[in-house]
Amino acid sequence: MRVISGTARGRSLKAVPGSGTRPTTDKVKEAIFSMIGPYFEGGVVLDLFAGTGGLGIEALSRGMDKGIFIDIEKKSLEVIQDNLNSTKLAGQAEVYRNDAARALKVLAKRGIKFDLVFLDPPYRMKDADELVSSMEQLGLLASGATIVIEHDANHTYEQQIGRAIQFRRVEYGDIAVSLYACDADHAKDEKEEETRT
Repeated sequence: MRVISGTARGRSLKAVPGSGTRPTTDKVKEAIFSMIGPYFEGGVVLDLFAGTGGLGIEALSRGMDKGIFIDIEKKSLEVIQDNLNSTKLAGQAEVYRNDAARALKVLAKRGIKFDLVFLDPPYRMKDADELVSSMEQLGLLASGATIVIEHDANHTYEQQIGRAIQFRRVEYGDIAVSLYACDADHAKDEKEEETRT
């Protein structure tokens, strides 16, 4: 695994020991960023089931101002911190050990709004939509925020979750990526573009 583009391009990323964490492959990561970026002019990113931190680090490398990384596993937090240090992005990041739902409540108290959210929970979990709804209710989503849900290809999320509208769903083998925008016009434009191509 490595950082594909931006300021930390080419830097290798450590993996979390054991088989409990399934990092996003470079191929899928590159595809995700070509659909949502590929580069950013600032903003705040949330990597909620961070694992290695690869998605959030890629977003920082490509221009996001700040990243918040959350994971429940202690060994994941150590790997995320190592990866942030090696990419020289630690100064733009906060790393916390917490359960996803609880973490959202803590972040809401700080009044943070996210421009980009990565949800890559363990595949047995199929409640990413509930987390998106919770983020909206807690006021954590900026206007025009993009949400990326990585999940089992056999599972399908609704086209709309609150004000988040799905503008793309792609499959890579047994992995699916569902992309949402909290801005109906953006989602509509993407859908029309997809229809034309």
